[in-house]
Amino acid sequence: MANIRIIGAGLAGSECAFALAQRGHKVELCEMRPVKSTPAHATSNLAELVCSNSFRSSSPTNAVGLLKKEMLLLGSLVIRCGEEARVPAGDAFAVDRDRFSAAITRAIENEPNITVRRGEVTSLDRGEFDFLVVATGPLTSDPLFDAINEFLGRDGLYFYDAIAPIVSADSLDLSKLYWKSRYGKGTATDYLNAPMTREQYEAFVAALLSAELFAPHDFEQAVHFEGCLPVEEIASRGIETLRYGPMKPVGLEHPETGMRPHAVVQLRKEDLSDEYFNLVGFQTKMRVPEQKRVIQMIPGLENVSFARFGSMHRNTFINGPKHLRPTFQTKRDDRIFFAGQITGVEGYVESAAVGLLVARYIDDPTPLPYHTALGALGRHVAESSPDRYQPSNVTWALIEDVIGRARKIDKREKQVARAIETIESLDCGGYAAAFKSAAKALA
Repeated sequence: MANIRIIGAGLAGSECAFALAQRGHKVELCEMRPVKSTPAHATSNLAELVCSNSFRSSSPTNAVGLLKKEMLLLGSLVIRCGEEARVPAGDAFAVDRDRFSAAITRAIENEPNITVRRGEVTSLDRGEFDFLVVATGPLTSDPLFDAINEFLGRDGLYFYDAIAPIVSADSLDLSKLYWKSRYGKGTATDYLNAPMTREQYEAFVAALLSAELFAPHDFEQAVHFEGCLPVEEIASRGIETLRYGPMKPVGLEHPETGMRPHAVVQLRKEDLSDEYFNLVGFQTKMRVPEQKRVIQMIPGLENVSFARFGSMHRNTFINGPKHLRPTFQTKRDDRIFFAGQITGVEGYVESAAVGLLVARYIDDPTPLPYHTALGALGRHVAESSPDRYQPSNVTWALIEDVIGRARKIDKREKQVARAIETIESLDCGGYAAAFKSAAKALA
């Protein structure tokens, strides 16, 4: 069995460490918190979620839904703990973030093959370890960022990420809000909705556009991931843009009057105790006083209190096609792997999935077929254009089509069946068998 060092105990690092330990490898999992903190983290727990609390859709015909099913079949710790900490959110897979990270931390600390080392790592020196996995995510510390840049030839990339605010439930005016999930998915009490008239909406957009924003500090330019744009950035693209995005009213007609509001702000449960809600799609880089001013314009939130304000942070990723193989090994040294968001995948599930893949590829460096969601992530990282490389969520556009012409719904069902059949045929190790029944929960 190998000795392996993993730098970073976020979703990817924790997933990778646990999978390797279950295979009998000895793992040193390095996490710099709490010795050195970051602008976005609040605790010293492993796999702390700093942005949304959602793992997105659970529909098996959605690409991320398929990815979660495949991960369960390979024994994913992240998906298992996510199920344990799940909160109602309609079709979305949302979790109580504190319970989730506590469950991950407990599992890692109770695994005898894992040693957790607290403290900053500043180099890519493998030392006595057989393999090194870099899973430091978007908040890689400056010294390690410099070491990665030096190792790869000094062409590191970055963009900016923003996170949404969280508000206290007891500060909401429920007389102005109503419970409803879009299109009736999930239960009737999964989301609170704040309806707006045209006049309220247009005033709100004007306030967003005039709000003072966090400056990009010492970085040259603020390049945003299109799938997680700050709400004020969306508003800047046109008066109607928010109504076709996070404030879309379609499917959210008032349950009593049947009337469709001009626009809607949705609030999703943040925890199992229903004490906190986050504003869906309201990632922001507004300064704190501006967040108070603008968000308190939302009907029902006039006197809202904030459990956490939104904020902006750097999101670091490398040029995967230039430097990585489909197995996430570096082309310069096959014993050094990158895992998680730093590779150029976007999203909690995708980041964890790459950690799970790296654990497998350390044992067997044979890329998974590209018609699986897991294999497609390796394809995106290794085979995209290096000149136009951008982070991406898993989508059907990334997954190889081996079905051919068919009606869309039939095609997706066939693609899912083919991918699951492929994953089930893999030699996943005995520990994965215990999770196969749990995969049916996502069907």
